[in-house]
Amino acid sequence: QVQLVESGGGLVQAGGSLRLSCVASGRTFSTVTMAWFRQAAGKEREFVAHIDWNKTTQYSDSVKGRFTISSDIGKNAVYLQMNTLTPEDTAVYYCAAKSFLGTSSRLEYDYWGQGTQVTVSP
Repeated sequence: QVQLVESGGGLVQAGGSLRLSCVASGRTFSTVTMAWFRQAAGKEREFVAHIDWNKTTQYSDSVKGRFTISSDIGKNAVYLQMNTLTPEDTAVYYCAAKSFLGTSSRLEYDYWGQGTQVTVSP
C-alpha cells in the first residue's frame, strides 16, 4: 500500500500563490506517476497536473502557465506551485499516484490522499 499525505492548502486572495506538498510512504515504485486533482463543491473531480519518474509533466488547460508540478524522488514528494490564483481554483486538491505512465483520468490512479482545501477569495 501507498499512503499519500497532502499539505499546504489554505485561504488566499485572488492573484496570490500557494504551494501544495504531497509526501508518499509505504510501498514505492521506481516507475511512478504522481498527480494532482481537484474537486470543487458540486463538481466532479478533475485533473490538474501529473509528473512521471522521468519528470515528464502534463497540465490541464485551465492551469497551464500558472501552476507548476515538481517532484523530489529522494523525499518521495510531489509539489504543486500555484500562482495567479483565481476564485475558480477554489477546491479540495488531491494527490494521487499510479504506476507507469501518467494519465488525466482519475479512474487510472490507485492511491489517493485525503485532500487539502484551497480557497481563493475575490
